[in-house]
Amino acid sequence: TEKILLKLDIKGIKRASHIIADSQNTRRDLIKYLKIPDDKISVIYCGVDHSIFKPYNVKPSNKPYILYVGSERPRKNLGRLFEAFAELKGEFPELKLVKIGVGGRSEEFRRDTIKELDSLGISRDITFVDWTSQLDLAHYYSSAQLLAYPSLYEGFGLPPLEAMACGCPVVTSNTSSLPEVLGKAGIMVNPYDIHALAQAMRQVLTDSRLRDNMIRKGLEQAKRFSWEKTAEQTQEVYNKVAKLGL
Repeated sequence: TEKILLKLDIKGIKRASHIIADSQNTRRDLIKYLKIPDDKISVIYCGVDHSIFKPYNVKPSNKPYILYVGSERPRKNLGRLFEAFAELKGEFPELKLVKIGVGGRSEEFRRDTIKELDSLGISRDITFVDWTSQLDLAHYYSSAQLLAYPSLYEGFGLPPLEAMACGCPVVTSNTSSLPEVLGKAGIMVNPYDIHALAQAMRQVLTDSRLRDNMIRKGLEQAKRFSWEKTAEQTQEVYNKVAKLGL
C-alpha cells in the first residue's frame, strides 16, 4: 500500500504546474531525485499556532520527563532514542520518556517498539499517549525537560517548532530540514550516534544555564514561523501561477 501511495504521489508531483515545498531541503530533494525544474518550486515553511503553542505553567506528570512527539516509523529513529535514554537512566533514575503519537499505518511499528523497550529493560519508564488535543500537547511541551527528535529524515518537522514556541529545549538531528527549523536555538547531533544523542540530552538535563539559553533562543526562533505567514505566501504563489495560466 505504501509503495502504491508513493507512486501516486510521484506521479502527481510530476504533473503539477507548480509545487510548494515546505523546506529548502525538500526543494533540493525534488530537484535531485525527481528532476523537477527549480523554477517550478516555491519554498513556504509550515507555521505554528502561537495562541495555543506557548509556555504554560502546568505539570502533566509528577516525574521529570523527556518528550518525543511522532510516529514509530523506522525513519523516526526511535530505537536509537531508546538506547540513548537507557544510557541516561543510571544517572537519572527518576527520569521518564513520554511518547506522544500513534505507531503509524502498520501495527508492526508498535510491536517492534515494545520489543525494543523490553530488550533494554525500560518498558516501565515509557508512557505512550496515542492521541491528545493541541492544548494538552502544548502542556506536555511546556513541562518537559526537553524534546528529543532524532529523525533520520523530515520534510519539515513540526514538533521541534511547536516545542520551541512552548519554551521547551530541543535536541534533534543535524539532517534534512531540521537545521532550517531549529536555526541556532537547539542542539543538533548525528542521528546515528547514540552516545552523542545521550550526551546532548545529558547537557540539557544538567546545565541550567545552557537550558535557559536554549529556551530563550527557541522562543525567538519560533516567532519567525506562523500560519498567517504561510497562508499569505501560499496565496501569493496561487496568484502568480493563476496569472501565468499554468
